[in-house]
Formats: sequence, structure tokens, C-alpha cells
Amino acid sequence: MEKAEFVEGKVDWKGRTARKDKHGGMSTASLILATFAFENMATLALAVNLVTYFNGVMHFNQADAANQLTNFMGTAYILSLLMAYFADAYVGRFKLVLIAACIEFLGLGLLALQAHIPKLKPPLCNIFDPTAQCAQVKGGNAALLFTGIYMVALGTGGVKAALPAYGADQFDEKDPKEAKEMSTFFNWFLLAVCVGGVASLTLIVWVQDNKGWDKGFAISALAMFLGILAFVLGLPWHRIHVIQGNIAIVEIIQVYVAAIRNRKMNLPEDSQELYEMSRTKEAAIETEFLPHTSAFRFLDKAAIQTAPTQHEKPETPNPWKLCRVTQVENAKIILSMIPIFCCSIFMTVCLAQLQTFFIQQGVTMDTSITKSFHIPPASLPIIPVIFLLVLIPLYDQVVVPFARKITGHPTGITHLQRIGVGLVLSSVSMAVAALMEVKRKHVARDHNMLDAIPVLQPLPISVFWLTFQYFIFGIADMFTFVGLLEFFYSQAPKGLKSISTCFLWSSMSVGYYLSTIVVNIVNKATKGLTKSGGWLVGNNINRNHLNLFFWLLSILSLVNFLIYLLVARRYNYRVESTEVSNEDSKEMEALK
Repeated sequence: MEKAEFVEGKVDWKGRTARKDKHGGMSTASLILATFAFENMATLALAVNLVTYFNGVMHFNQADAANQLTNFMGTAYILSLLMAYFADAYVGRFKLVLIAACIEFLGLGLLALQAHIPKLKPPLCNIFDPTAQCAQVKGGNAALLFTGIYMVALGTGGVKAALPAYGADQFDEKDPKEAKEMSTFFNWFLLAVCVGGVASLTLIVWVQDNKGWDKGFAISALAMFLGILAFVLGLPWHRIHVIQGNIAIVEIIQVYVAAIRNRKMNLPEDSQELYEMSRTKEAAIETEFLPHTSAFRFLDKAAIQTAPTQHEKPETPNPWKLCRVTQVENAKIILSMIPIFCCSIFMTVCLAQLQTFFIQQGVTMDTSITKSFHIPPASLPIIPVIFLLVLIPLYDQVVVPFARKITGHPTGITHLQRIGVGLVLSSVSMAVAALMEVKRKHVARDHNMLDAIPVLQPLPISVFWLTFQYFIFGIADMFTFVGLLEFFYSQAPKGLKSISTCFLWSSMSVGYYLSTIVVNIVNKATKGLTKSGGWLVGNNINRNHLNLFFWLLSILSLVNFLIYLLVARRYNYRVESTEVSNEDSKEMEALK
């Protein structure tokens, strides 16, 4: 009979130490992936269609409706950081996911209820009729609307904060077999996002537009309920991370405070003289020990030991004056990750074009698939999602095993290499988009259709010409999105795993804001160079200079990649820590 192999730092739902033969692994993670797919199905339709709800049903004007959407999405991203902090420090990832998912379900239920009962929303009115006097939602009905909306924001922020890290918790990074499975998990995590996205962009959007918003919100609530059900059903097989009781983010701050307070002290020549907790003093829980590195030497001053005062005992140093070497090394890791985080932001600037200018291109083109069926312009973002549904299994099952044989790396290529491939391809996709825009404008000019009305007078060029740029960016997204998730999770200190995966959502949030800034700067800089008052000013993209804007993004993306190369070459991957448990301490004491 084989001896049971336990998983350090993980327990089952009853608090017993998790076993590898019973808990975790890819089969358990599959239910977690299903939860995220259902959650994305429930919420993605809001991201693409909520403006229509605010405008057409609640009678906000278009600018206010757009602002309400961006406020909702921005709040969800910001809350994800706060929720991640609570998950890592107080609540735990499992409890946070469950609580957040239930809040999101209740929020969607409130929205469905309001959309169904006429008294809870403004009277029917055509907001596009200039003679109509449409009443905007107000009072208690407005309060109900925003309560539902921001319950969804709180819920989706919590799920996005903790669920990726919780899924990765089902694998042991130190086990070569499970390290490979973790890489597969992150690949399939993106696949789950895409599967949920396809259902949301097709079924739920169609129901909202054709069968009623109450039914659309109800289906979203049902999807969220199924996600909760899948999550809870897998509980007996989950590996649950044990909260260590210390707040990792506070420990990082302590390093900077101590380094500043000790800034006038001289570093010892021998790093062994820096302070580290004795490995024989640890109590019942395991403690992480990291070796000293030479990077960011100024932070080492936080670990300079001094003679204790009469008010201080050597065994209990003030953590705001003296920090462990491991604590300092964790602070160094977070600091070294920031340049990688910054380089990932511009990728989202390119991503924003898929949801804005790419769609505007498609609106002017022939969207017919058959004589009787046309692709709705709002559904054009589904093109890269469909590509990813094919590319992700191909990459995971064919490309990674092939690369693994060559490199010997469990993930085929390193996380930083994967991110770099995506950054290069994002530049290529913008260049291809510029070429396609030139072709589209040539067609408009050759057919004397520069002033054609979009949708009503489509250009004689198929929208499927845009699939080239969508396809390339889809590959870029597959490399960068998953690469960043793996990188942030694997490199972050144990107490910051949830917060680390939020770095991705944060970079995307900043990227969207940066896209708006870039567009405004470009318009102001080119105001006197074009008749329209800027490359992107006006509603007629046939007379704009969208191709030049795409070339600019391509060049800036390439510059961003070159900066990334310098940053990535200087980055040192996290050294595997050693851990000493209570039992190990007793053994060491016995050997003395």
C-alpha cells in the first residue's frame, strides 16, 4: 500500500491536510474553470450592451450612458484589488469567491426584477425621437438600478480577484508533473473565458435585444447560479490555501519603511550578517525562507541588525525597523515585477482598438454571410474569440509539448518569452490593421463611396478581410494574457497570490484609460494637419486617417517591446524557497 502524499500549506474543506491522491489536480480545476466560464457568460454581455440599456430603457443620454458603463467597469477592476487583499489576508480565496459570486447573482437578480416590473423603470419612450419627452430613471428606481449594477461590479471584482489564484492553488509548483498541469490550467483558463464569451456575445445579447432585458438578465443570473453550483460541487476535492495570519502587503511596506529609517547605516560586507529568523524558532505553521540576492541593495538596509535597546528584546524586533531577509527579498520581487507590469499596459491599448475602431471599420463593410444573414456589428468581437477557441487547444496539446522537448521547460517556453511573443504580435496586428484600412479606403474611393452611410450603404468589401488582424491579435492575446497570469502568480510571494493575478486586470484597466488619452493626444497633435481637425475626429472614418493611427500604434508597440526586452533580460526569476515546519525545527533541535 502506497503512503499518502500530503500537500504542504493546503487543507481540504474539513481542515485536514490535503492529499495529492484525493485533492486538487486538473479534474478538480475543471469545475473551477466552469465557474469562470459561467461568470464570464453572465457579465460580458453587460460590457458590450449595457450602454444600450442605460440609453434605451433608462433614458440616459449617450454620453452619460457611456460614462455609466466605464464607471461600472472601472469600479469592478478597482474592487478586484481590494477583494484580492481581503482574500489573501483575512477571508481566504474559497470564501471570497463564494461570497462574491452570491453577491453577483443577487445583483443580476435585482436587475432582472427591475427590467421585468414596469413600475420600477421609466415609461416606454423612443429616446432617438427628438420630439419625445423621455423621463430618465430617478429616485428609488435609480437607487435600485445602481444597487444592482454595483453589486454585480463587487461580485465580478471578487471572482476575478480570487478565482484564478484559487484554481492555480490546485497544483503543486514543486511537482514537475503538476507544474505542467498548472500551465495547462492557465491555457484552459483563457479558453473558459472564450467559451463564456461566445455564449454571452451571442445568446444573451440576442435575448436582451430581441426578447427583453428582463429575460437577458435572468439568463445571466441563471448562468451565475450554475457557476456557483459548479464551484460548490467540487468542494470535497479542493485544495484550500491556509491563511498564514500575516498580512503580506503590510510586510512589503515595512521593508520600505525600515530601509528609509536605516538609510544612513552601512551595509555589512557579508550578507550573512543581515537579519533572518532562526529556522529553529518557527511554531506550528511553515515559514518561507528565501536566499539573499544582490538586486536592489538599498532595500537590504531594512535587514541591518543593530544592538537592541533596553526596551527591545532581540527575539522580538520592531518589524518597522528591522525586517527578515526573506521579507526584503519578497519586496525586491514585487519591485522587479513592476517594469513587466508597465510594459504589459500598452498591449491593452491595442486591445481597445478591437472594441472600438475595428468595429467601426466593420460597420462600413459588407457583413453578409449569406443573402439573408448578416453579422451584427456589435458581435464582431466574437471573431477573435472564435479563433482562440481553436488556437488554445492547439497550442496546449501540440505546440507546448513540442517546445517542451526542445527547451526542457515545463511550460514549453518561459513566462517572459511568452509575454514577449504576444507583445511582438500585437505590433504586427496593428500594422496589418493599417494595411487593411488602406485597402478599405481604396475600395470606398474607387466606388465613389467616401460619404456612404454605414450599414445602410455598405462598401463592396467583405468584413472578413478584418479577420487577418483579428487572427494575429487573437494569437497575441493567447500568449500575453496567459503568460502574464502565470508570471504574476508564480513570482508573487505566497501571501500575495490573489493580488498578483489582479496585476493583469489592473494593467488592462490602465490600458483602457491610456487608449483614451492616446486618442485625445493624437487628435490634438494633428488638429492643424487635416481638414477634419484631427486624424480621428468626426464620424466618417472613410475621410479620417485611421490607417496612420494604426501605424502609430504599431510603432509604439514595437518600441514598447524593445523596452520590454531590456527589462526582461534584467529580470531574475524567483528562487525556490525553502520551508521549515514545526517538525523540521524539532529535528534540527535534536541534532544540536
